[in-house]
Amino acid sequence: MPENTLLLTLGDPNGLGPELACRLLGGGERPSSRIVMIGPEQGLVYHAERLGIAPFWTRVTHPADAPDASVCLLVPAGLEDTAVHPGEARTEGGYAVGVTLDAACELLRDGAAAGVVTCPLNKAMLQDAGFDFPGHTEFFAERLGAGRENICMHLGGPKLKVSLVTTHPRLADVPALITKERVVKCLHLTHELVRALGVDDAPIAVCGLNPHAGESGKIGTEDERIIAPAVQQACEEGVSAVGPLPGDTVFHFAVQGRYSAVLAMYHDQGLAPLKLMHFSEAVNVTLGLPVVRTSVDHGTGYDITGKYVADTGSLAAAIDWAQRLVAARRKR
Repeated sequence: MPENTLLLTLGDPNGLGPELACRLLGGGERPSSRIVMIGPEQGLVYHAERLGIAPFWTRVTHPADAPDASVCLLVPAGLEDTAVHPGEARTEGGYAVGVTLDAACELLRDGAAAGVVTCPLNKAMLQDAGFDFPGHTEFFAERLGAGRENICMHLGGPKLKVSLVTTHPRLADVPALITKERVVKCLHLTHELVRALGVDDAPIAVCGLNPHAGESGKIGTEDERIIAPAVQQACEEGVSAVGPLPGDTVFHFAVQGRYSAVLAMYHDQGLAPLKLMHFSEAVNVTLGLPVVRTSVDHGTGYDITGKYVADTGSLAAAIDWAQRLVAARRKR
């Protein structure tokens, strides 16, 4: 059944994705969902041989052909002869990622799966291969028809959960992208997430854009003009939120349990503390899509690919979160 099927895109075939899939899913312990991996087979074969494990996947041409509680592999057209060069950034790897993501989006649009878990890609190689996207978040937003303005990037671990108002723009462009409408949208999406995870017993903390959240307008005016009214509107619409709060202290209190999540204004404001706390166990979630999408919270790791020292915790957590979020949607 589609509601029990998760796609797992293998990411850059020269990076950690195929290795982590082999180590996590090839050890005999299987997730409760049917997992359909998508990508070139050569990366899996390479790592399975070096790990001394037999192929643990069944080749299929469509998720509907996959047996229940199984791990399968779907190789998109054009990737059958993909050469792998583990540990190397190559345009061919970016091309494989783009083709894989297109195939996954087509299946998701057709209702063939309830969600997708993604392994890491190299943004530069993706773009060099002709796919003009900053990353997974924007790719799925456009290909699945959500629109970049309607999605929100979230990363979370056991103690700290962080949403971002902006994703991957230049820092110089951030202030112009902070609008009242955008902050309200991200607060609603974050509220839906913490409710689905069952951790909505505390308010969402909203970071200020400027140091000290603007110091009453003395250090920038965006916090008073834009962020504070947005928080007020979201609260009037049923979201439990507080802010804007100084970004240098809010994460300390969030880790202590005062807040269910934090809404940060830009990438490094939110993700530096998140990765300090949960570097090997965090999950990336794209909020606002018509399907569940989670991801590992790390890059391709070319420097350690094939050394078999990378932590599988983030991939395991991404699959677990995807299963939980799919189950929560089913109950709506």
